[in-house]
Amino acid sequence: MGTLATIAALTACSNGAATEPDRRSSVGTAPAPSFGPPETISTGLQAPWSIAFHDETPLISERDSARILELDGSGVAREVAVIAGVTPMGEGGLLGIAVHDGHLYTYFTAAGGNRIERFPITGRPGALALGPAQPILEGLPSASFHNGGRIAFGPDDQLYATVGDAGQQDQAQSLDSLAGKILRMTPEGDVPADNPNPGSLVYSYGHRNPQGIAWAEDGTMIASEFGQNTWDELNIIRPGGNYGWPEVEGIGGDDRFIDPVQQWGTGEASPSGIAIIDETIFIANLRGEVLRAVPVDEPATATTHFDGEYGRLRDVARAPNGDLWLITNNTDGRGDPGPEDDRLLALTP
Repeated sequence: MGTLATIAALTACSNGAATEPDRRSSVGTAPAPSFGPPETISTGLQAPWSIAFHDETPLISERDSARILELDGSGVAREVAVIAGVTPMGEGGLLGIAVHDGHLYTYFTAAGGNRIERFPITGRPGALALGPAQPILEGLPSASFHNGGRIAFGPDDQLYATVGDAGQQDQAQSLDSLAGKILRMTPEGDVPADNPNPGSLVYSYGHRNPQGIAWAEDGTMIASEFGQNTWDELNIIRPGGNYGWPEVEGIGGDDRFIDPVQQWGTGEASPSGIAIIDETIFIANLRGEVLRAVPVDEPATATTHFDGEYGRLRDVARAPNGDLWLITNNTDGRGDPGPEDDRLLALTP
């Protein structure tokens, strides 16, 4: 059994007694990854939310404008499309994007709730366009906050989506609701036959507002989650797992629920997008204004980078050349924008 699989088994069956490690943040106890000087790829973005790549062409979603942008080799942004039906409100709007099999998948807030649509990508770099919208999933819980919104394809070729509780806290514990869940579906939006709850898209539950998902080399799924007043979380996601919200926030030591492998005070984190490169989990933090690095084989440890240097960080992604890309989010209404914000930065680990 691999290191992460072993830790996942521990989190599933222990109530936090002597055999359990202390999973509060243990900053600096593992070797810190090093970077070259950050390179600014693009500037002047407006509330960017997610990065994806169509072959080697970067695509970015903007929350409030509902624009999909493509970047050329010099970082110049071009509008590919404005996603119809997006209703920006508070933390809602055009959120996560993912590319799969020639299609762009989008998660966004609409008048009738959050939804996922996909679009055929047409044209060549520098002149990309989107074909007609194809509904994948509609009517997800939405509000001006706690929308989740991250989508990604796992190593199993299935589509995963994080859904916040949208203020419906009690629904996070109900398997009859999609609020406060991580969902798993086929690329067409159907329920996979091997989902943990037959006939249900629910992959894990008891979440408040998860906004980051990624997979380690051994296939273990990792997720970041916003807490309420006390603890933000880093979780190893198990099929069918219950992560405790609203009964538990952070490490609860309650054997009904799976504890996080690491937690941070809400003032130092607000973890959003995550990516895994060379077995290090990189986490973009909004309120904490840091890039946090967590070793896959020591998930209770962390180091921080760029403390306050670039302001709020929303998403990170592995670029096709292996670099780490991150986007700032100082124009989202809660930050303090600088003259070039928002920015896309590239780091070479």
